[in-house]
Amino acid sequence: MFFEYPMLLWLLAVPALLILHYVYLEVKERKPHLRVSTVTPWTIRSHSALNVLRHLPFALRIAALSLIVVAIARPRSSTKVERIDTEGIDIVLSMDVSTSMLARDFTPDRISAAKDIAIEFISQRPTDRMGIVVFAGESYTQCPLTTDRATLINLMKEISTDLIEDGTAIGNGLATAVARMKDSDAKSRVIILLTDGVNNAGEIAPETAAEIAKNYGIRVYTIGVGASGEAPYPVLTPWGVDIQKRKVELDERLLTNIAAATGGRYFRATDNTKLTEIYGEIGKMEKARTTIDSFPVYQELFGKYALIALVCLLLEALLKLFVFKKLP
Repeated sequence: MFFEYPMLLWLLAVPALLILHYVYLEVKERKPHLRVSTVTPWTIRSHSALNVLRHLPFALRIAALSLIVVAIARPRSSTKVERIDTEGIDIVLSMDVSTSMLARDFTPDRISAAKDIAIEFISQRPTDRMGIVVFAGESYTQCPLTTDRATLINLMKEISTDLIEDGTAIGNGLATAVARMKDSDAKSRVIILLTDGVNNAGEIAPETAAEIAKNYGIRVYTIGVGASGEAPYPVLTPWGVDIQKRKVELDERLLTNIAAATGGRYFRATDNTKLTEIYGEIGKMEKARTTIDSFPVYQELFGKYALIALVCLLLEALLKLFVFKKLP
């Protein structure tokens, strides 16, 4: 057994001080206050069972206080060990957040659909470490590798197209994702690169970034987003936002080459359903299970101590109410 907050055990000094105070009062009250011819009646009374048991309510109160201190120090037991299976995979989602991701050939638009489906993917892989990189005209890390699903999901929800300068720096987005996991010792390392455009910005060529990923043994799955032909885009006009058809520009050859160079695959997503299927397919391919033997199963013990403390307090109250009643 160990305690989550062992420093709180210093509070056990309080019951100890109360005991000393109680003993002091007992000694003080036993000093004679009047002279009598014989102390025999009091000697007999002092050895009676009831006289001895009059200390029991105080003892119960001290026991309850001590048990409460132990309970709030949170005693735990980790004698059990559970064998668990874990995927042993590090995944970085590298997502295009350029303004072209506002196209409405997805529901409600490309970036919203990509975020919602990515959140679902994150939720379905609770044992993997995952991170998020976003890119447009440049790139940065939205969330480093972590197993904290709540943080990942919240940061994914905060992604928008106005985070950074517009453009499509595919090479930068891929290179930043590689940097986030190059020192990882995971059994499998994967980047899922999602974009809807043509590389037109950034200092790093996509081919160079792909070569770096290959050298580190990182697989890259690329997803090209967008319907074929034309897509409806929101355009700001003097009369408000107007939806206009624009030609879809997507460098599928580049995305195919990046995936092939790193041992991954290229996918084309033309709607929400297809994008969901792609994430599902990637999830099925990335299952490198390992077994961990030293995963402790903690058993919380504070409830037991708190229950005994409650029983002690109830017994004290009952004894004072029915046995050791004081006359006014």
